[in-house]
Amino acid sequence: MKLDFFPVSPLFYVKAKERPEVVLLRRLLVLPAVAAVLAASACAPADNTDTEAAPSASAANCAKDKLPVKTAGKLTIATDTPAFEPWFKGDDPGNGEGFEGAVAYAVAERLGFAEDEVVWTKVGFEQSYAPGDKDFDFDINQISITPERQKAVTFSDGYYTVAQGVVTLGDGKFAGATTKEQLKDAKIGVQVGTTSLTAVQEQLRPATQPSVFNTQIDVVNALKNGQVDAVVVDLPTAFYVTAAQIEGSKIVGQLAASGEDEQFGLLLEKGNPLVTCLNQAIGELKSGGKLQQITDQWLSDAAGAPVLK
Repeated sequence: MKLDFFPVSPLFYVKAKERPEVVLLRRLLVLPAVAAVLAASACAPADNTDTEAAPSASAANCAKDKLPVKTAGKLTIATDTPAFEPWFKGDDPGNGEGFEGAVAYAVAERLGFAEDEVVWTKVGFEQSYAPGDKDFDFDINQISITPERQKAVTFSDGYYTVAQGVVTLGDGKFAGATTKEQLKDAKIGVQVGTTSLTAVQEQLRPATQPSVFNTQIDVVNALKNGQVDAVVVDLPTAFYVTAAQIEGSKIVGQLAASGEDEQFGLLLEKGNPLVTCLNQAIGELKSGGKLQQITDQWLSDAAGAPVLK
């Protein structure tokens, strides 16, 4: 603590050289007063104007038996269904495979939960960030952290930096596009409520309004069936679309990030104090190299798409 006063007058030190008995007397008088000031300062309430700031984590308040989880001894994690690759594998979040599946279990381990203590529940994408109480501890489902969503829910620190990819049919009219301008007249498909839709509106700015679909599989089927010329999805999903969902499709490029990097975050009920320990776990996964290892294993293809100018 910084003290903005002299606990002893400077004159005291001058006199002390001449009269040792004064030293003892003044020390006896001054030290209790200083101790009282320090004690009062320690007990005073902190001036914390940021009501959203999470308290600092510690080994004590992040102990497994102290965590504010929905079910004692269990960690309840939500995601959408179907759970697509490369985020999850085999539509089975519980197998710990795929990027988000692996991240979820790595976070659980940091919190002290064994694999058999993790419980999965299904929650739709838009339902996850709707206002109100949640029946899960956190949701992991490629949910970008945005100011609008933060009004209704709480997010952890980001665990993945997002880029958006543009996918067309390999023999489609816009398959040769290398710039955003060349996609101006394309009919674009996108999922409702996603930051992909925002990227289309702010960066591609097509001549006609994008076609908006309820689910990702609806977006994919729209391209497959020729209802749209191109779709915009997050880049790892774009690689999965071209590799496994639409034969002969291709990624024409990715959209450069605008402003601050877009991040996926773990989503919690508004004000849930568990976020402090989730942030600590994510920080440890980053600093220890585990998060990068998971990224390299499951999302290594995502660097191969050119940026559309």
